[in-house]
Amino acid sequence: MFIQPWDASLDEAEWQTWIADGHDFGQLSVNGLPGRPPAVVPTHFATGAGHLLIHLARPNPVWKSIEHDPNVTFTVIGDYAFVPGPWRAKPDIPSTDGVPTSYYAAVQFICRAHLIDDPEGKAELLRRQLAHFQPDGDHAPVAVDQPPYGRMLSGIRGLRLDVIEVRAKFKYDDQKPVEHRTSVADRLTERGQGLDVPTAEQQRRRLDRIGPWQP
Repeated sequence: MFIQPWDASLDEAEWQTWIADGHDFGQLSVNGLPGRPPAVVPTHFATGAGHLLIHLARPNPVWKSIEHDPNVTFTVIGDYAFVPGPWRAKPDIPSTDGVPTSYYAAVQFICRAHLIDDPEGKAELLRRQLAHFQPDGDHAPVAVDQPPYGRMLSGIRGLRLDVIEVRAKFKYDDQKPVEHRTSVADRLTERGQGLDVPTAEQQRRRLDRIGPWQP
């Protein structure tokens, strides 16, 4: 992922807060077996101290690729919107000469995957995932010898993705003048399609922290 200086995460807390703010679904990218293309698997995940936790169905063909090469990338993308060219045109040129772009936030975790196959290990992984996704505890106990989860554990495999490197990008025209960024954020809010509103919120948040861009 190419990251311009003005698109870089301002600090680790920025991307960590963004992930914690409900961005818990992404894509696991795995190197393909020799002669085969890479595999990409969409899935929810939970975070731990320096790792990500996911589980997938045992019949998933991705396991052979992970066993062959445990070096993987997990990507989370959100708060994205298409910004039309006229919105980005400078005041002294025709609006139709403005060049469109995409705004988005993206965090890539470069990881080494570790398989979890023992029943208790998988049960603990599910407990940690449920603690994240259902913190109210409104679910049956996850135990290897109790239904409903005990009998289902054989149908999944777990993955602990130990994070080696994090690449975070917040692409919201931070190199542009304050007036331009404010105007685009207002236009996104007014348009209100898809993820326009959260995209505008990210742009305003970055604007508040950065102000005028200083190379």
